[in-house]
Amino acid sequence: MNKQELENRLIDFAASIILLTFKFEKNYAGNHLLGQITRSSTSPALNYGEAQSAESKKDFIHKMGICLKELRETFVCLKIIEKANLSTDLQNLSKAKTEVNELISIFVSSIKTSKNNS
Repeated sequence: MNKQELENRLIDFAASIILLTFKFEKNYAGNHLLGQITRSSTSPALNYGEAQSAESKKDFIHKMGICLKELRETFVCLKIIEKANLSTDLQNLSKAKTEVNELISIFVSSIKTSKNNS
């Protein structure tokens, strides 16, 4: 997968989460997690763009690490949403969990490769 394909995948993932939030329960917990997951799921696409113009290998690894942290946060949010029955769209919730898990694996591998090449 090249840089542009990964960036597009991150953008598609962020958009899918935004669309998923339209089906959240409209209560305090639903609204809280709606805001949280919107921030954490859009952050990787934005930070990945920043990583592409990193000033050094160390800066690149740092920015990729931020992407990874935000993806992991999104995964935990999805699990909470699922366990608390805060979304009626279980099919897309399941797809989002699968996609974020795959993205986490990609970033773990990429960071490991970058560290080994330093």
